[in-house]
Amino acid sequence: MTSRGCLLLSLVLFLPLQSSAAAPGDTLRAVFWNVENFFDWHDGGTGASDAEFSAGGARHWTARRFFTKCNAIAKTLLYLADEEGALPDLIGLAEVENRFVLRKLLDETLLRKADYGIIHYDSPDPRGIDVALLYRRSRLDTVRTVPVRVPGVQTRDMLLSLLRKKCGDSLAVVICHHPSKYGGAAAEPRREAAVRRLAALSDSLAQAGWARQVALGDFNDTPDAPLYRLLDKNYVNLTRPLAEKGDGSIRFEGRWELIDQCLVSPDLAPGAHFRVCHIPFLTTRDRSYAGQKPLRTYVGPRYQGGVSDHRPVFLRMVF
Repeated sequence: MTSRGCLLLSLVLFLPLQSSAAAPGDTLRAVFWNVENFFDWHDGGTGASDAEFSAGGARHWTARRFFTKCNAIAKTLLYLADEEGALPDLIGLAEVENRFVLRKLLDETLLRKADYGIIHYDSPDPRGIDVALLYRRSRLDTVRTVPVRVPGVQTRDMLLSLLRKKCGDSLAVVICHHPSKYGGAAAEPRREAAVRRLAALSDSLAQAGWARQVALGDFNDTPDAPLYRLLDKNYVNLTRPLAEKGDGSIRFEGRWELIDQCLVSPDLAPGAHFRVCHIPFLTTRDRSYAGQKPLRTYVGPRYQGGVSDHRPVFLRMVF
C-alpha cells in the first residue's frame, strides 16, 4: 500500500464507528452525472483543456454558455426532485474543473434555494477534471472527506466522503471516474488499478466499522466486464439488471451502454432502487442511427447547447 493509502487507512481507523443503535429507516436519494467538460470560461493557464474551454479559446466557451449549462443542470435536478418528491440528498458529479464552477452552480441558479454543501479536491488528471459531491446539509453532516489517489496512474482521484445522518447512522460514499478505454488494451491496466484501489478502500472501511457503503460513478466500462467481478465480494452491483435489459447512460454507434454504475454494500441492497434518468430535454434526435441520443454541449467544435454525452443515474435506498 502506498504512503497515501496508509495515511487514509489510519485516518479512517480513528474515526468513530457507525452507530449500533437501531434508527428508523429513512429514504436517501442520490444522483450521479458526468457533466462533460464542466469548465469555467477563464483561461487559468493550467493546460490545453483549460485554454480550449475559455472565452478566447477554440470552443469560444463564454460566460453566457457556461451559465446556460449551469441552468440546465439545475433544471435537471429540480425535474428529478419533482419526480421523486424531494431534492437529491447527494449529487455526485464528474468532469468538474474546480470549486468555482460548483459554487456558481449552487449560487446563481435555482439551486441557491437549496442547502447543498460542496466536497471537492483538485486531482492530478492531465485534463484538469475532477469528481465532486454535493450534499444536503440539513440531512447529512460530514465526518471526514479524503481524495483517494490511484497508485501509479495519473488520473482523477476517487472521492471518499464519510457522512452521518442527523439520527447518527453513517454512510461511506465513494465517487469515481475511472480511466477511460481510450488506447484499447494498453489502457486496461490503468482501469484495473482503479478497481483494485476501490476494492482495497472498501476493505479498509469495512474493517474500520463503516459497513454501509455506496460507490457511484463513471466506471468507463459496462458492469458485465470481467474486471468488475473484482468488486463482487464488497458490493452488490445494482447496475447489472438494467444493463442486461439494454438500458444505458451513453450512446455509442446507435447502442446504449451503461457505464455509469452504482454499487452498494450488501446490507443496503434490499429495497434499493437504481435507474437511468430518461429526461426528454436532455436528448436530441440521433441523425446517424434511429432513436434519441444525449444532447451534448458540443459535438466536435460545434456548440449544441446541451449538457453532456451522459444521462444522469439515480439511486433511492432506505437506511
